[in-house]
Amino acid sequence: MSGGPGGRGQRKKQPWGGVRPFSIKTKLGALVVVSVLITTGLSVIAVHTKTELRFITVFSMIATLLITQFVAHSLTAPLDDMNAVARSISHGDYTRRVRESRRDELGDLAQTINVMADELEAQDSQRKELVANVSHELRTPIAGLRAVLENIVDGFTEADPETMRTALKQTERLGRLVETLLDLSRLDSGVVPLRKRRFEVWPYLSGVLKEANMVASARANMASGSGSHTRTDVHLHLDVSPPELVAHADPERIHQVVANLIDNAVKHSPPHGRVTVRARRGAEPESLELEVLDEGPGIPRTEWHRVFERFNRGSVNRPHGPGSDGGTGLGLAIARWAVDLHGGRIGVAESERGCRILITLPGPSSVPS
Repeated sequence: MSGGPGGRGQRKKQPWGGVRPFSIKTKLGALVVVSVLITTGLSVIAVHTKTELRFITVFSMIATLLITQFVAHSLTAPLDDMNAVARSISHGDYTRRVRESRRDELGDLAQTINVMADELEAQDSQRKELVANVSHELRTPIAGLRAVLENIVDGFTEADPETMRTALKQTERLGRLVETLLDLSRLDSGVVPLRKRRFEVWPYLSGVLKEANMVASARANMASGSGSHTRTDVHLHLDVSPPELVAHADPERIHQVVANLIDNAVKHSPPHGRVTVRARRGAEPESLELEVLDEGPGIPRTEWHRVFERFNRGSVNRPHGPGSDGGTGLGLAIARWAVDLHGGRIGVAESERGCRILITLPGPSSVPS
């Protein structure tokens, strides 16, 4: 299992925080003080040199206007730059940025605009990537289904059970993709009820692993392109202690978590590798700690925080083994979403070899309603 490079870098906040040594208020206050000092100084000079008052007034106005013009230009020039960048963003150009050389309120505003541009650029990139991924995922099953139906219509193939099973497989692949997109829609809406119940962990996880093996075997007979692995050479191992361990959660959502983690781990396992699903009792009653470990290349620590981002398809150029394509990059994001619904935690943990994903699910007293 491998983390991806697709996450964007985090823009750091400037160190001066709330106290700015050169804030706009300070500059305007300094402008007033300087203007008063100039006027007072010229008045004192006029008294000592017996210069006429109208000349002193003219000189004071000229000096004050020059200083005001200088200060005003230093304030409006960044605003013009920000306006130009904002206009470019409104036209779909997210590459321009505002200079962040100031240490005042305008500098904070420039930083905020740049962060906004970073987010919009990342979202635009994700949108384009989603369209490309979904188009790629849809193309293969649709082409296969169309070929089967055309052969039947043209009389080249009879509509026998074997042919219809081939068409059914392509339809099932489309169904899996639609289900993934529906999960993404639920993730965005954030309104998904949890159907929590008490269940025994060993038989439940044993069924999840058995289903993963059966699905992988079925997919191995189909062309790649579904976004799910077709590896049958990776051994799945279950380790539950104690054997009578019980948990309190939504079995359907936990199934999503474990299935997606297994799928991702198998994709990045070496040939004839091993993926271990480990379950232990948590700190609270009926709480649960789950681990999914693989023997793949692992995830660099610098990418741990980006592993569960959407559309993160991994940093390994070629996953190990046949049938290990990049998928849609939604599996781990959906896993995090399901764990968050339970009020639990999911993340990458230290591991001597490969990658180790650790999930903590709270007991029934801590699960949000």
